[in-house]
Amino acid sequence: QVQLVESGGGLVQPGGSLRLSCAASGTIFSINAMGWYRQAPGKQRELVASITSGSSTNYANSVKGRFTISRDNAKNTVYLQMNSLKPEDTARYYCNADVTHQAGGLTFRYWGQGTQVTVSS
Repeated sequence: QVQLVESGGGLVQPGGSLRLSCAASGTIFSINAMGWYRQAPGKQRELVASITSGSSTNYANSVKGRFTISRDNAKNTVYLQMNSLKPEDTARYYCNADVTHQAGGLTFRYWGQGTQVTVSS
């Protein structure tokens, strides 16, 4: 099994910044893609950003130019630097990781429990 633990959420004023972290632990042979999703009350969960094992990135249009995803493969950790935050960024943010438990094995997607980000004055 694999556990993902997010941290770094909180309350921030519009225009402010936050940095989210998500550390994976457990039986890990390799981690392929990692990503961040968010879900606001009454809305569907949506992709915010993703990053491959080779560090290719993908962003939702709504966060391009403001958010940056990165990863530290040695620490099995993915980060989300969020700048110029807006009230509409308010949501619970979840990380995920596509994990292989052994060489040649299947890949499974794991999710964290989420961390709340609230942007308000």
